[in-house]
Amino acid sequence: MPSTIELAVAPEHRHHQGILIIEAARQLGIPASQITHLEILKASLDARSRQAVYRLRVQVFDATETFHPEPALLEQFQPVDGKKGKVLVIGAGPAGYFAALELLELGFQPIVLDRGKDARARRRDLKAIQQFGIVHPHSNYCFGEGGAGTYSDGKLYTRSLKRGVVQKALRLLVEHGAQSEILVEAHPHIGSNKLPGVVQNIRATIVHYGGEVHFEQQVTDFILQDGQIKGCITHYTGTDSSMPGSTEWKADAVILATGHSARDIYHLCHQKGIKIEPKPFALGVRVEHPQSMVDRVQYKQHPRSEHLPAASYSLVCQVGGRGVFSFCMCPGGLVVPAATSPGEIVVNGMSMSRRDSAYANSGVVTAIEPEDLKPWAKHGVFAHLEFQAEVERNMFQAGDGSQKAPALRLTDFIKGKLSADLPESSYIPGLFPAPLYELLPAFVYKRLREGLSQFDKQMKGYYTAEANVIGTESRTSSPIRIPREKETFQHPDWKGLFPCGEGAGYAGGIISAAMDGQNVARAVAHYLESV
Repeated sequence: MPSTIELAVAPEHRHHQGILIIEAARQLGIPASQITHLEILKASLDARSRQAVYRLRVQVFDATETFHPEPALLEQFQPVDGKKGKVLVIGAGPAGYFAALELLELGFQPIVLDRGKDARARRRDLKAIQQFGIVHPHSNYCFGEGGAGTYSDGKLYTRSLKRGVVQKALRLLVEHGAQSEILVEAHPHIGSNKLPGVVQNIRATIVHYGGEVHFEQQVTDFILQDGQIKGCITHYTGTDSSMPGSTEWKADAVILATGHSARDIYHLCHQKGIKIEPKPFALGVRVEHPQSMVDRVQYKQHPRSEHLPAASYSLVCQVGGRGVFSFCMCPGGLVVPAATSPGEIVVNGMSMSRRDSAYANSGVVTAIEPEDLKPWAKHGVFAHLEFQAEVERNMFQAGDGSQKAPALRLTDFIKGKLSADLPESSYIPGLFPAPLYELLPAFVYKRLREGLSQFDKQMKGYYTAEANVIGTESRTSSPIRIPREKETFQHPDWKGLFPCGEGAGYAGGIISAAMDGQNVARAVAHYLESV
């Protein structure tokens, strides 16, 4: 049996196989020449002490043992023809694409429909929102191939303890072009420059094995009959005059994986008598610091060693019985405009694979619970969604009609004072000083102000005039849940309808959405095999 041991190595030795073998041999008390292979199982950076180290869990093989790499997951795939069953997958984000891969593996034909464009064509619309403030309602940082994650960082962290399931999702990403380090890093990250290629490769796999992927197809109606969903009707959102304006799609089951920002889907469900319900979410701001400041605080050195990654942080506190916490922290990252409709300001963060921007940004948000929203109760099941949308509109109306975002220096935000000017920022559309303490709902502002003050006690140096507070970080998760039964994953009232991923309220992030897609696909297979 190979030996499994823990190593602690300097950052400059993290990728030096020879040094790792020497250290492993020393720890095992054997000559380094006896080690034939060293496999890293887990790697995490420990920067708690003055000298940062990588802590590695490794498997060590000698001449009596042979290392056998696991066979590729894609080797198990076989072509499908739809005879076993056809499944509509609405949404080409991580939940939808991983559901489609799982369906292929199980022998069912996935037909993926997405309102947006493919990853390559989507770039033009991202440029339009960045440089000209033009928001395409079907192609933006949230809608299109790969979903919100494709151009919004690509962090792969999940709190799931089902490591085997996590590993399958990570392995599929690697087999489609992601770097192999994500299999072992404690906080894996792909990067928004790499993810588009990965999702395009996933699409190629789906099509190669007999699935279908159709873009610019916005779902406008569901086909419901006798307590069962039979398919959907889509409207073509593109410019090709040869395409039909609307199309009817029939299938044996429907996976609804439309993401956290498809507000029209929630309204369609409500109109069609498909039960939905409000759910807690979080809302706040995005805070951007110089990356050098975060490095100095976290690593206790300046400048940062070339062998260390851009430093990150995770902060949380309680204010009046509500959580205030950092969210989607992007070291060496960029702040981007994430609106999905004209007339709203929404910001998010992303990082390229090298995380080499001069800025670090993170959402800082507070939990929003039903008891916070009594003035919005008149909207019924849409109370949380209308509250979210109202804050986004307020941010837009404070500006000049572009995607420039309202902001304050962090020190002025806490003091409730308008900034005379603002630090440099990575946000391409630009920032303008605005009274966020008035634009945000009073209870949100008070919690954020107190929470940010507490953050400086946890991370000395966080409170600085060189940081921007930018409004608004509002798409942390869906404010609506589409219910499903725990065992069957089906909607409780409609057979064959399987709510899935972030938009249904059952995931948060790329990997958790991918895993939910896999789980739902297996539930669909069980359903179709039993009818």
